[in-house]
Formats: sequence, structure tokens, C-alpha cells
Amino acid sequence: MESLHPPLGNRIPWNKGKLTGQKPPLKLSEIWAIRTRLQMSSNVHELAMFNLAIDSKLRACDFTCLHVQDVCHGNQVATRATVLQQKTQRPVQFEITGPTRECVETWIKARRLSPTDFLFPSRLHSSPHLSTRQYSRIVHRWVASIGLDDTAYGTHSMRRTKVSLLYRRTKNLRAVQLLLGHTRLESTVRYLGIEVDDALEMAEQTEI
Repeated sequence: MESLHPPLGNRIPWNKGKLTGQKPPLKLSEIWAIRTRLQMSSNVHELAMFNLAIDSKLRACDFTCLHVQDVCHGNQVATRATVLQQKTQRPVQFEITGPTRECVETWIKARRLSPTDFLFPSRLHSSPHLSTRQYSRIVHRWVASIGLDDTAYGTHSMRRTKVSLLYRRTKNLRAVQLLLGHTRLESTVRYLGIEVDDALEMAEQTEI
């Protein structure tokens, strides 16, 4: 009887032809290039997503599950929001900048979303909110639109972008750790891609 499963030697590795490992953050020029394209195309939905993804620094699972009331106080988008992380069950706070607040408010009004609605509803009936897979596809499309190799980037690129820029400017590891909601400094070090010894030395210098 012929086997339904191919021999192990003929199986193609899941990661063949794919770039694996840490996804790089976007550079400042790349942020503006994507943002400008979304503005020129009047894509209110994705412009709100893009700006908030960078500001919030949330994991995809937390970002896609945001409710309107998570970022709004009454009819206005708040300057700061706090979200309970699914992975750690710890709250993390983030600032929502002026341009992002404006984009998100425009999106909420255009879609007529109520406080209890998901901020980014899914277009599929099977899911009440945008899935992490849908979000990933959108991120790849953003990256490809400005001529970058989209296989090198992912949703974690969005999470890492703002903190990477902050770290480059301040070298403050503790601040980055708090913004990402990491429980361990080693996780922050891996995210930033810096040497452990250098990181610990900098952390000691920034302790109060």
C-alpha cells in the first residue's frame, strides 16, 4: 500500500527561501515614505493603523484586539492609553501623538464606531476584529509599497520602530523596557540588538 506521507528526505523545510530571525525596525525616512503614500491615497483606515501601530508599540495580538474605548475618553482620542498585554498579563502605557489622534478620530467617525466596538473591525464575518494574519499582510504591503524587501519585515518591525529611534537618541534602556512592557531587561536587549555587557553597563548608569 502506498504511503500518504512523502519520505522525510523529500520534505521541503517550512523556512526554505524565507528570511528568519529578528525583524528590523523602520527608519525615519521609511516611516514618512509610507505615511505619505497612505495620505496621498486618502486611506483613512490604514493611516490610522500605521500611526497607532508605531505609537502604541503593541504586539500584533494586542494591537488587533484594541477597542475604541481603549484609546478614547468620551468622543476624543486620549493622549495616553493603557492596555493589558495578553502575553504577560501586565499593563503597558503608551502615548498617542497629535497626528495619530487626528487620524484615529477621523477613522472612528468615518466608520461610526461606538466605544465598545473593536477599533479595527475585520471585513470577514468569521472574525469580529482584524486578525494578526490580516495585520501582517497589511504591514508587508506597506513595506513593499516603498520598495523594501517585505520578507525582511513583519508586525514586530512596527513594535520595534519607535523604541529603536528612542534608544538611538537617549541610550536609555530602562525607558525602552517600560515602553515595551518587558518584564526582563534581556528581552529589551534582544529587541534592540545590542551587546549584553554594553546594555547592562548603560542600565546601571541610568538607575535612579
